Amino acid sequence: MGIVARTRRIENGELPEADAIRLAQQGDAPAFERLYQLHYRRVYSLCLRMVGNTAEAEDLTQEAFLQLFRKISTFRGESAFSTWLHRLAVNVVLMRLRKKTGSETSLEEVTEPDEESGGPRRDFGGPDLGLSGSIDRVNLQRAIDQLPAGYKAVFVLHDVQGYEHNEIANIMGCSIGNSKSQLHKARMRLRDLLHEAERQRAREEREAFKHDAAGED
Repeated sequence: MGIVARTRRIENGELPEADAIRLAQQGDAPAFERLYQLHYRRVYSLCLRMVGNTAEAEDLTQEAFLQLFRKISTFRGESAFSTWLHRLAVNVVLMRLRKKTGSETSLEEVTEPDEESGGPRRDFGGPDLGLSGSIDRVNLQRAIDQLPAGYKAVFVLHDVQGYEHNEIANIMGCSIGNSKSQLHKARMRLRDLLHEAERQRAREEREAFKHDAAGED
């Protein structure tokens, strides 16, 4: 294929991913741009769910693609390209989170290997959190922000991004059982955090009612 024809295919968004990967590994800038177009939205979504801030998510997304530019030559096709790219992105986010907390926790935050519980996959914000009534998505994101980095990563990858545990194990560099265990613990921690948020809201409403009632006397 000639350079002009290849460039036109890239500009028209027609270049298949496999060709874009091969060409990007050879230093072809338009091919790398094609990979950016194909994967930007999902990488950004992953970063946003993990940090809860649009500006920081954009910064992390750019850093993830910078890492991709530097390391794409090491991709060997042993896993899906999206899985490999998301592992880069998760590493970038976890490094940022560790800098914020000063934590040296390992990537997978290893939990007991015999814990295989985790239950069936549920939709994000679904009834597995065990709360009655509707869940305020703002409170849900705040609760996610409070999860330990490893729990947060597994929860976002599974319940938000829709990855299976074998894929998460590949991304996180942990066992399938460990992925299930972390998801289970993340859900339990989220349920506790959301219950506490509900209790706090109820306390605030009672205080506001008392204040209003006192003002009417």
